[in-house]
Amino acid sequence: MKLVSSTHKAAPRWLKDVANVTTRRYGMLTAGDRPMPDYLIVGAKRAGTTSLFNYLVRHPGVLQMFPQVRGTKSTDYFFPGSGRSERWYRSHFATERDRRRRARDLGYRPLSGEASPYYVWDPRIAPAVRAAAPDVRAILLLREPVRRAWSHYQERVQNGVEPLSFRDALDAEEERLSGERERMAADPEYYSAAFDFHSYRSRGDYLPQIRNWLEHFPAEQLLVLRAEDLYGDTQATFDEVCKFLRLPRIEMPTRSSFNATWRTRDLPPESEAAELAEWFGPRNAALEEFLGRDLGWG
Repeated sequence: MKLVSSTHKAAPRWLKDVANVTTRRYGMLTAGDRPMPDYLIVGAKRAGTTSLFNYLVRHPGVLQMFPQVRGTKSTDYFFPGSGRSERWYRSHFATERDRRRRARDLGYRPLSGEASPYYVWDPRIAPAVRAAAPDVRAILLLREPVRRAWSHYQERVQNGVEPLSFRDALDAEEERLSGERERMAADPEYYSAAFDFHSYRSRGDYLPQIRNWLEHFPAEQLLVLRAEDLYGDTQATFDEVCKFLRLPRIEMPTRSSFNATWRTRDLPPESEAAELAEWFGPRNAALEEFLGRDLGWG
């Protein structure tokens, strides 16, 4: 057998940097023709946002972020202290010119958007989104909070930012987050790594996050789904998303999960899981009453 060696090499970093600068400059120059996003997938963390975003951009009526070749999911524009302009943000979305061209073939206007599980968690972001894109439609995926906390913790360990055991991290959470909300409220530019990274328990308390979003947006602009449904009945859940975004139904080209570590194969430690289940019990009940449906997390 003859072996063929490839002479292809990855582009050097400096060339990629030049390409990035050139691409973004073009996006900025054409930003006046680039509308704000039509949709946002706002969370929750470790609940399938990456998969849903990838399903959506495979719909013919959904355009990827610019430039398409990078497959970008999020700009992090609404993160505190980003220092980015609205023009910079617009530069990531499709032009109206491109949308009109696509619309001639589709028979309807295509959409563009982004996904960031931090957007629903930081209480300052909903009003910022409202000010920038009042007509945007937001999708929130909720995952059973004990499993979500464990998956969140494992991700932080893998990323090298969590030195504690799960037990110790849960015990330390209140102290780690103490005063952070107050600092965030006092300083719109303050970013709290602890609030983002180490909020394993509190980030699964979904009702306050939903209420905060609904203080700034009407209920018809927020779709709340279970991550378990996204993976358990992917087509039906995707159909619901398409209906919410006013897109025609399609047969999905793939139902494979993306960022599949969302479904941790091992279970959280029994003692910590039992404690978390007890803590989440009344909070889940209040959430179910608010949503008017059984979430099946009991």
